[in-house]
Amino acid sequence: MWMESIPTHTQYLFCLACFLYSSLSMASEDLACQVPNFYIRQNSTNAVSLDFEPDASYQFVEILEDRYKCTHCHLVLHNPHQTGCGHRFCQRCIASLRELSVIPTCPVDKEIIKPHEVFKDNCCKREVLNLQVYCRNSPACNAKTSLGRYQDHLQQCLFESVQCTNEGCCEKVLQKDLKEHLGLHCNYRKELCRYCNQPVTSINVKTHERRDCPEYPLICPHGCTQTILMKEAEEHILVCPAVEIDCPYKQYGCPAKIKRGKVLEHENIYLREHMLQILDRNSKLEDQISELYKNLEHKEIKIQHLADMVKKCEKEFRQFTQLYSKNNNLLASTQTLAIHIDKSACLETQVRQLVQMANQQQSKFDLRPLLETVENIKQKVAFLESYEQRLVVLEDLSSQHDIHLGLHKAQLNKNEERFKLLEGTSYNGKLIWKIVDYKTKKKEAVEGSCLSIFSQPFYTSRCGYRLSARAYLNGDGSGKGTHVSLYFVVMRGEFDSLLPWPFRQKVTLMLLDQSGKKNHIVETFKADPNSSSFKRPEGEMNVASGCPRFVPHTLLENAKSTYIKDDTIFLKVVVDLTDLEEL
Repeated sequence: MWMESIPTHTQYLFCLACFLYSSLSMASEDLACQVPNFYIRQNSTNAVSLDFEPDASYQFVEILEDRYKCTHCHLVLHNPHQTGCGHRFCQRCIASLRELSVIPTCPVDKEIIKPHEVFKDNCCKREVLNLQVYCRNSPACNAKTSLGRYQDHLQQCLFESVQCTNEGCCEKVLQKDLKEHLGLHCNYRKELCRYCNQPVTSINVKTHERRDCPEYPLICPHGCTQTILMKEAEEHILVCPAVEIDCPYKQYGCPAKIKRGKVLEHENIYLREHMLQILDRNSKLEDQISELYKNLEHKEIKIQHLADMVKKCEKEFRQFTQLYSKNNNLLASTQTLAIHIDKSACLETQVRQLVQMANQQQSKFDLRPLLETVENIKQKVAFLESYEQRLVVLEDLSSQHDIHLGLHKAQLNKNEERFKLLEGTSYNGKLIWKIVDYKTKKKEAVEGSCLSIFSQPFYTSRCGYRLSARAYLNGDGSGKGTHVSLYFVVMRGEFDSLLPWPFRQKVTLMLLDQSGKKNHIVETFKADPNSSSFKRPEGEMNVASGCPRFVPHTLLENAKSTYIKDDTIFLKVVVDLTDLEEL
């Protein structure tokens, strides 16, 4: 929420007067159109009021005065709001001015539009709703009505074009002709089918009769000239004499399609033709059988001749087999002898090589040098075992030293951080906060691992208030996901018991321009003494207070932005030290 400063006595009395006047003059107020939360002021009400379409063209009975026109869109005021400079705007126009600029200004006198000075002008709204207008169906309709009752009149106007209520009909007719249209002329009205007595859309009556009506009479489509109902069509097909069916002898090869009434006639013809084909086939089979007998006699003679030749070949094969077995035995003996001769020569060569190797290695079998070497190794092993115990003791001492070094290193790091904090601490009520690695920190805020970050503390003086800043890079509250939120935090200090409470100073929050042009984004508020955020802290710090919609991401992160450089932004907090006594 915006931290609002305390209104002056004049502003308070003026707002109270507007609230009482609007409550007595109007019985209801429109709840559907609410001003955005940054323009809500004291004279809002929970009553219900009349309303009108803001973008429609109205013909007023009298010329529309300028005081009833919006300063921004120049149309008749819709839910009027008045600014501190005295100009009136439509509700949506005053909201659009805020969206177009971080610091909105009045288009007439260029005065800054302050959110806490904007209020809903219920008096002007009542006057606008009472303005007399002609019906838009003039001259057919000569009625005049107030702007607030205009929509009610249109719902009852006999010359207003209305949409036909029948499903599927897109035609528009005058309200006075609607009843006649629904009953007589609309193509989508419901009528009773003259055959099945069911309700059918007028435009679909013919289609319904020909396709869907079960009681519709039709002539058999297969040509039997019999009239049947549509619901009996499937049953009729099973007995219709004009329907073509397969021949009963289809499984025997007849492909013909015949009408059901001529099945017997077709069967007689088919059987007669089939018998003639069988007689013809019998005569041909007899001729073929006689030829087969002649061929068999000729083949028997050839078979007998072949049998004699086979017996002769068997006799010659037995003689050849006996000669071949004798030759195989002789060849196997010769091959075995050759193999034994080759093995004998190979063994003789290996024996000669072994004798030579034995003569050469005889001088190398003396073991005394080997025994001396083994004894030396045993002595070295014993010496190394004595050193192993010393290494265990040294390792214990080394681990203790590492622990002490770690403690000293942690203390040094803590002292170094404290020295850096003390060097950067400000005692003049001003803080310049450098935030590096902006993209990484924003990503952590989006993922939820680190929603906010705190600045280093700063002071209004050496013994003054202890303060800090808190930033939500992905926004907080109404600015979540769209803005950077920046807050001011009052922290518990060492001299709080000597300081005046609550904290009452004016605070300025700034996003610094790094181009050198000083186009800084600035937000200022005065501490509210009734807020718990500015009372003496009971814990480490109070609840943060500031701007949830400090700067939009679209303005900060676009390609032409001069507020981010080298992935770094600078935020500045300035506390007004006027009238603050220094201890």
